Amino acid sequence: MYLARCIMQILSERLKKLREDLGISQAMLANEIGVTQASVNRYETDKTTPTAETLLWYADRFDVSLDYIFGRTDEPQGKLYSYQPKPAASSEMREFVEMCFDPNSPMNEKLKQTLIKMLEESRKDK
Repeated sequence: MYLARCIMQILSERLKKLREDLGISQAMLANEIGVTQASVNRYETDKTTPTAETLLWYADRFDVSLDYIFGRTDEPQGKLYSYQPKPAASSEMREFVEMCFDPNSPMNEKLKQTLIKMLEESRKDK
């Protein structure tokens, strides 16, 4: 129970800070969300918990992660950070490359090997 209380306190502080950092009043924010100013005040004073939909709205509006809003991290890392997933496993890439090239082409084998080598090198860099 104590942990949940701490999380909710962090959540309310983060919501308030996000709003204040942009110089937006509670009334202006309430209008954007589609709730009353009193609701925004209750979110920011830990009197009520916003709905999941409202929390997602905050994350999108202020370009932060829900982990940041819930205090799981101090790094906001919103949509603007550069997410770079690692390439698929080598065997999957080989199958993909096989499908991409016409086996009857005289350059098929050389192109295939070059692409496989490039993909493997990119995996080593990560």
